[in-house]
Amino acid sequence: MTGLHWGILATGGIAHAFTSDLRTAGLDVTAVGSRSLDSARAFAAQYDIPHAHGSYEELVADPDVDIVYIATPHPSHVDNALLALEHGKHVLVEKPFTLNAAEAAAIRDKAAENGLLAMEAMWTRYLPHMVRIREILAAGTLGEIRLVSADHTQKISTDPAHRLNDLALGGGALLDLGIYPVSFAVDVLGLPERISALARLSDADSDAEVATMFVHAGGAMSTTVSSSRAAGATSAQIVGTEARIEIDRVWYSPTSFRVITPDEKVAEEYTSEVEGRGMQFQALAAERLVADGAISSDVLPIDETVAIMGVLDEVRRQIGVVYPGER
Repeated sequence: MTGLHWGILATGGIAHAFTSDLRTAGLDVTAVGSRSLDSARAFAAQYDIPHAHGSYEELVADPDVDIVYIATPHPSHVDNALLALEHGKHVLVEKPFTLNAAEAAAIRDKAAENGLLAMEAMWTRYLPHMVRIREILAAGTLGEIRLVSADHTQKISTDPAHRLNDLALGGGALLDLGIYPVSFAVDVLGLPERISALARLSDADSDAEVATMFVHAGGAMSTTVSSSRAAGATSAQIVGTEARIEIDRVWYSPTSFRVITPDEKVAEEYTSEVEGRGMQFQALAAERLVADGAISSDVLPIDETVAIMGVLDEVRRQIGVVYPGER
């Protein structure tokens, strides 16, 4: 543990979930910043945080803050992250990291210039069951991996003003929900060599459903489905020549999985036992990285984050989704 002092930038639902898990892990939350001082004070009171700031500028200027968790909607991530980096703070940026690859590269480059950690808060990668899955893959238990499939499907509001449906706020199923299975496919198989995508757009021209098929090195394939209009299984599987892994609902959060051989025998069964939601593991990883002097995650390197945003850029190009004011 480095004893890092965390600052929370924004006070929405994801900030509450993350801060609760930081407290579960016994980490030091020193300050919170909001555009509303009343909101910051209420958040600080709820989580016993010493300093409440009525602007993001005040938060990143706080000398007691070492690392800032960016919890704003993703169109604001690049400006918020650059602001924190310019004030010498490490950043953990909520996923999706940015709107596009160009913005992600700007954060990466500024962090490297200042010798600071910039890390995507793809908390799923740091969960214990995902750590165990990577161990199984590294051991070759599944043989040659041929297929990865995963869905992230939820029934969310159809109100055009809802954040997930508003293009001005980066709305759509892909960046909010699809980022999970796309990142998972890249984690297992590496970046895709070929990308195909289809979508159904909402009346507001945001993507309500998105399906992707990627071809990776060696011809391995991955498929993902994301929807903000219908709730599906939200499960995942990795299929190899010698065995497969079936990850139960909800696959991207603490859950269970089984390793199953071709004759349908269960070779291993894993059940997560995690206190809280599980977002603390990425924070613990960030603290370890800072202690080691690293400016990029070993589990999700910043270059990979930028490349994944490039994959999502190509998916959006194919389905015809453009956000207003993109850089």
